[in-house]
Amino acid sequence: MKKSIPVYVRVPLIFFAVFGAMEYFIDSGDRPAFIKFPMVSLFLFVFLFLLIAIEITMNAIDNVTYQLLSEEEKLKQETTSSLSWKEQQWYKNLRSKLTNADSDGDEGQLLLDHDYDGIKELDNNLPPWWVYLFYACVVFAVVYMVRYEVLGADNQEMELKNEIAQAKIEVAEYMKTAPDLMDEKTVTLLAEPTDLAVGKEVFTTNCAACHRADGGGQIGPNLTDKEWVLGGGIKNLFHTINNGGRDGKGMIAWKGTLKPKEIQKVASYILSLQGTNPADAKVAEGEVWIDETNSGK
Repeated sequence: MKKSIPVYVRVPLIFFAVFGAMEYFIDSGDRPAFIKFPMVSLFLFVFLFLLIAIEITMNAIDNVTYQLLSEEEKLKQETTSSLSWKEQQWYKNLRSKLTNADSDGDEGQLLLDHDYDGIKELDNNLPPWWVYLFYACVVFAVVYMVRYEVLGADNQEMELKNEIAQAKIEVAEYMKTAPDLMDEKTVTLLAEPTDLAVGKEVFTTNCAACHRADGGGQIGPNLTDKEWVLGGGIKNLFHTINNGGRDGKGMIAWKGTLKPKEIQKVASYILSLQGTNPADAKVAEGEVWIDETNSGK
């Protein structure tokens, strides 16, 4: 017997609807739920098996029921099944309720006295769907006005601004615990001995050849005085180490070799050398740097 939706469409539709709902409601992180949780895969397999079994059973019941019908009943059922969905009685009833249309009505009873150059007017009622939609719009307008104009709830523009502000706060908090995303705007000065010890190791391995192990300067400038060529402080020093010095005669950019966290530690160690006055230090270069935030020299 004819179905409104074929079985080869109905079964996949139901299965993937359930599958999508499980993926949406089950928190599985960055992996699909049916991969992360084996029980989900098992459930989907059993569900698909039951769907197919139900379809086979219902088809068998329909066939048995059809064979028990009389010839007249079979003919009537086949006639009904051969009708398109627009010819089905349920569709006609639904259309009549939504449009308030009466195919058997007499237009003469609805005809008004108005006549405009041969164009006549009928006194038709508005379709129920239009009337209900109008009432819904009125209710929505009242609720909207009370919520936003009387109670002063946040409109879309204000919600967007609040979400952007909250996002900036969350990004700033995340940057504090995400060393690989650190830059000169978010870097902070370190003072813990363990961090400075790591910074000293990085300095000895990569920087001592040009600045000497004590920071007194050799090819590169003296790092223990108050003068800086490209600005002092943790932020300027992080930027210089990360992006390199002056074009053509400055040091290379270390961002391809050192991680942001390593640059932070070596910069903090360099700033800890301020005022150590090593022997035979190189003559000061640049200008005196005064850090108003007391984050370095």
